[in-house]
Amino acid sequence: MAVRFRGESLNKVDAKGRVSIPASFRRVLQSADPSSGDGKPAGLVIVYGPASRNHLECFTIEAMAEVDRKISELPRGSKRRRILERIYSGQAVDVIVDEGGRMVLPPKCREKLGALDSAYFIASGDTFQIWNVDTFEAEEAPGVDDLIDDLPEGMDPLELLERELE
Repeated sequence: MAVRFRGESLNKVDAKGRVSIPASFRRVLQSADPSSGDGKPAGLVIVYGPASRNHLECFTIEAMAEVDRKISELPRGSKRRRILERIYSGQAVDVIVDEGGRMVLPPKCREKLGALDSAYFIASGDTFQIWNVDTFEAEEAPGVDDLIDDLPEGMDPLELLERELE
């Protein structure tokens, strides 16, 4: 079973767009990049599009290979394949983790997040997201809180693994 991302972190972004990746996230990136190790840095893929997304989705090399494989199984030229290729190939960028555990957020990624001096990292299983903290607090956090608040009183959230929500 693959190692998964866990946790959240708020990290400073410098004037050149460099940001430190949380140490636990770096370990996952390293373990999920077959070409890393022996002094070679880990890589990741950042998906910044489409316009309806207000965050960056970061994939390990292995997770993106799985996405690419599933896309390539779709009929060439089909609407689904064209949409997925546009998002996961065209609106994505390969990034390398430097020796200090940082990455440079490319201009398209910084543009997506807007003006920021800090980046909010939050784990999402086999991917992680990067948000402008103000956007996350205004748009994403309340929605997740509402979903949790809608659970029946006393329900253990682990029950969601066993049954559908009504």
